[in-house]
This record gives sequence, structure tokens and C-alpha cells, in this order.
Amino acid sequence: MKSKAILPGLCIVLASALAGPAMAHGSQAETVTPKFDQAIPNIAGKSLVVVEVEYAPGAASPSHRHAQSAFIYAYVLAGAIESKVNDGAIRVYQAGESWSEPPGATHSVSRNASKTKPAKLLAVFAVDSNDKQLTTPIQ
Repeated sequence: MKSKAILPGLCIVLASALAGPAMAHGSQAETVTPKFDQAIPNIAGKSLVVVEVEYAPGAASPSHRHAQSAFIYAYVLAGAIESKVNDGAIRVYQAGESWSEPPGATHSVSRNASKTKPAKLLAVFAVDSNDKQLTTPIQ
């Protein structure tokens, strides 16, 4: 099996595992729902965590930094997501599009690109098993 075919599934699983319980942050923030959390049997000390992130129209995540051990694959399930990772440009990803984020990435923009339609993404984290805090707010 080719690694490119496996990567999207692996990322989704990892993000769910690391996210923890579902969190609602009000009408202008995201709702994060854990979908999967499991140790990777053939990679000692690593886990795959998958979370689903839902944005109401106009909603956004606060600026945050990801865990130093977390490689992230994000896949837009519905709507459109605006994202800015590290010093990159702000990009809009439509349903069916994806991107990756390196370990320790700074995520200064993560929001629904629409003021009228909801958006949803699946985030898959490949992370150290003992690294339970996947995101840290940037003050």
C-alpha cells in the first residue's frame, strides 16, 4: 500500500485521539469533537489522534500553537476554511482539499471562510503518546 494513500487516514485518526472531550467555545468559536485516539503499534511512543472541528458561519479558532511532537493533516469535510500556518500566506481550502502542518506549528488563522454557511474539517495528529495537549493558546 502506498504511503500517500495511508497518510490522510492516519492523520484523521491521530487528531481525534489527541483532542480530548468535545469543546464548544460559543457561537463564534469552533466545536471540537474527538473521533479517534490510539497508540500506533509499530511506532513506539507515537499515537494517532483524530478530531472533527466544526465552525458555525463566521466562527474562528483562537490563535494557537500545536504540540512540538504533532504532525498534522487537515481535510476539509464541508464548506471552506481559511488557514494561516507559521509565516505562510492565508489560504482558503474548499471541501475535499487538505494541507499538512509541521510539528510545533503556529496557527494564527483558522476560521470559517463563510459568514452564512457552516464549515467542518477533520484534523489528524501523529503525536508523542504522552503529549496530551494538542494546542496551546497564543496570548
